[in-house]
Amino acid sequence: MQKGRGRKFKKREKPEFDQQIVDLARVTRVTKGGKQLSFRVCIVIGDRKNRVGYGVAKGKDVQIAVEKAVRQAKKNLMTIPYVNESIPHRVESKFKAAKIMIKPAPKGSGIIAGGAVRTVLELAGVPNISAKMIGKTTNKLTNVRAVMLALTQFHRDALAKAKSSTTPVVKKSEKVIVNSEKNSNAKTKKKKEVSKKEEKSAAITKEKK
Repeated sequence: MQKGRGRKFKKREKPEFDQQIVDLARVTRVTKGGKQLSFRVCIVIGDRKNRVGYGVAKGKDVQIAVEKAVRQAKKNLMTIPYVNESIPHRVESKFKAAKIMIKPAPKGSGIIAGGAVRTVLELAGVPNISAKMIGKTTNKLTNVRAVMLALTQFHRDALAKAKSSTTPVVKKSEKVIVNSEKNSNAKTKKKKEVSKKEEKSAAITKEKK
């Protein structure tokens, strides 16, 4: 007898975002009851297309801290616009002791970066980019925040362009027409009010006579 015939195995669906732990540390907190041990996790998620985010969370267990960090990373997601398979322009950012410079790279260059910076750019899915850490800090969490701060500038530019494209542009001639219509309506209202006042005054004078 062969076992397992007729069983159907469901294919596991691929997650929407890939995730990678950048920093994991044990943290102790001194309280009246004694020392409390917890874990701090910095995690980066991305769809390897143009969206990326990061989250930092603490928990009594590593798994709990990872789940919290993933939820926070999904809230901090941002979209990075591409121009010729790279970023639009050069940008620099600073967070505490970390300072980074990111600039576009020609096609075929790939990701020219290392450490936590490379992890963020790989999960973001930028095809060609060059990044260099100018600061002297080796703190991975600080470096990740500096990179994300630089990428937010591209995210803001993309949102500004999207808003400008959706908002209708009003021409000067249309503005003049609208203003003239408003003025004419206001004049007609004033004339009606004046005529009503004159009628009332005429009626009052007749009654007095």
